Amino acid sequence: MNTNMSAVHRLAWPLAVANLVANIGIVITGGAVRLTGSGLGCPTWPRCTDASYVAHGELGIHGAIEFGNRMLTFVLVVLAIALWVVVLIDLVRSWRGTRAWRPFLIATVVLLGIPAQAVIGGITVHTDLNPWIVSLHLLVSMAIIGVCVLLLDVLRGPDREDGGGLRRLAWLVFGAAWVVLYLGTVVTGSGPHSGDLDSRRTGLDPQVMSHVHAAAVYLLVALTLGLALVARRQGAALVARAAGGLLALELAQGLLGFVQYFTDLPEVLVGLHMLGAALVSAAVTWTLLTTLGRSRGRSRGRSRGLVSGS
Repeated sequence: MNTNMSAVHRLAWPLAVANLVANIGIVITGGAVRLTGSGLGCPTWPRCTDASYVAHGELGIHGAIEFGNRMLTFVLVVLAIALWVVVLIDLVRSWRGTRAWRPFLIATVVLLGIPAQAVIGGITVHTDLNPWIVSLHLLVSMAIIGVCVLLLDVLRGPDREDGGGLRRLAWLVFGAAWVVLYLGTVVTGSGPHSGDLDSRRTGLDPQVMSHVHAAAVYLLVALTLGLALVARRQGAALVARAAGGLLALELAQGLLGFVQYFTDLPEVLVGLHMLGAALVSAAVTWTLLTTLGRSRGRSRGRSRGLVSGS
């Protein structure tokens, strides 16, 4: 492999990590927009106002916060394009051999997720922060975070055996986690942090939805604990560690959720809870991946590109 190809390989990993971090960051800044009531700080889209693409002084701090969140999208675009170009170069250079399609296709999904999110964000603004659209906006970010974790695994994931029965249990954990993430957005959509004082809520009882959300969390914790114990009993150390880390994160999230519920949802705790949700999306994806067989030796046989890590 030549020097230029080595440079391509060295760039792929940090760019993939940067994409993961930036997508978690957009969840945090999006939460700040909602928690500060800045959801309509820029009252239109794609412009900030009818006359300008940028926020101005008359919009105050809310305009600055919303415009700052929009600016982070451009950081995501730069990082996603850079990653996509790197894996595209690898794909082109392996054109005469067995091509490394998988990292290219995953990087393409990450890249296409950004304009999709921009469109959903625009619909959110034009519907005056409809809580169901806001929910979709957040869940798409959570999905992109999971895809970023998948890409990291494709690039440098460790060797592992197929999990067999563990894989089926891991899928249950993964499904339960997504039910919890969805119900979390419903709870938020029925609560006080709407993003703007004039935005409507779902009309659902926030207390009832909080209990429904908590019940789903109990199920998720039980399934995750079961996966960790079974994996440990079967000697699947990688799965056990991943499930154990996920379980610790779930318990921290549960504790944080109870504290914020009984303290009338202070903004700082809600923001931390949103960060935790993003981390759960990443952790549950990794936990599932640890149950899927992977051999870097087989990858080398299929491709000389990024998948092989050569």
